[in-house]
Amino acid sequence: SQFAMAQNLSFVLEEPNKVSFEDRPVPELRNEHDVLIEVKFTGICGSDVHYWSHGRIGDFIVKAPMVLGHESAGIVHSVGSAVRSLSPGDRVALEPGIPCRRCERCKDGYYNLCPDMRFAATPPCDGTLARFYVLPEDFCVPLAPHVSLQEGALAEPTAVAVHVCRQADVRPGSSVLIFGAGPVGLLCCAVARAFGASKIVSVDINEERLLFAREFAATHIFRSRGSPQESAATLVAECELGPGADVCIDASGAAPCIQAGIHALRTGGTYCQAGMGAPNIDFPIMAMCTKELTVKGSFRYGSGDYKLAVELINSGRVQVKPLITRTVPFSDAEEAFKDVKAGKGIKVIIEGP
Repeated sequence: SQFAMAQNLSFVLEEPNKVSFEDRPVPELRNEHDVLIEVKFTGICGSDVHYWSHGRIGDFIVKAPMVLGHESAGIVHSVGSAVRSLSPGDRVALEPGIPCRRCERCKDGYYNLCPDMRFAATPPCDGTLARFYVLPEDFCVPLAPHVSLQEGALAEPTAVAVHVCRQADVRPGSSVLIFGAGPVGLLCCAVARAFGASKIVSVDINEERLLFAREFAATHIFRSRGSPQESAATLVAECELGPGADVCIDASGAAPCIQAGIHALRTGGTYCQAGMGAPNIDFPIMAMCTKELTVKGSFRYGSGDYKLAVELINSGRVQVKPLITRTVPFSDAEEAFKDVKAGKGIKVIIEGP
């Protein structure tokens, strides 16, 4: 079969709603600091599904066939001549974006904002759903021996949650509202707990997800209802937040959640946008102004975020295993994408190839 004979079997998005398996050349190490990784497990993210069904996210448009996937872990296959920290056989989580390292943003330490970032499965860059993938050694983070490669694939969304919680200034004793109980929202709950937050409220409309959130990492759960202002008032009262929450994170992208979050914050609180929704929404800017809120965006992960994410997984302070709904073979990749699009389960992992 093509699977058995392939050198570098890859799962390719040809155009919206059309995917195929393709044998591509094994990538070469072009730099002495690069390593070749044999990818073992890859999680499916909402952005992958969005490219598959729409062919674009904002200004990022799929114009040529592109390998999907960016949440991966694997085993180092070979290393460049200058690589010192890794050897063939090492098990690593893959940080899937390579910045230019030269621009002002990179030098500032905000390399996630690099205008020349080459990020896996963001057009025109190929992703990690292939047998082999190349990264610089400092973008490969070693996994502890007791951490499975499946768990390692969840380092990517965990790093997103670490970045969000840092942006949101979550600290010991904080009360934190997290709207949306998808993978990133749930991981924000877990990271907030690891950061010492005392109250962590998971907010969603899906009862099943909320019950999971309470088992997983939230101290309180709340089902949104009524207008955003009513919902915020009920939430603050039921969760005994007094003057309001210290921090609100939106991991839903839904306008009513964003509005309720602003209303549920205390004066001087911090709001961070993590979820992607409509490009423009109706936003309670007067409340933001009179409460003197700090409002921040959050994009991927920056300096130290991936290492901390892996450290939290390695140490067991963030348990990612419960998020894995199931693992499917590479040959079932398209079916897995359909399930994720239909909202089945929390994290579906693709094995191989």
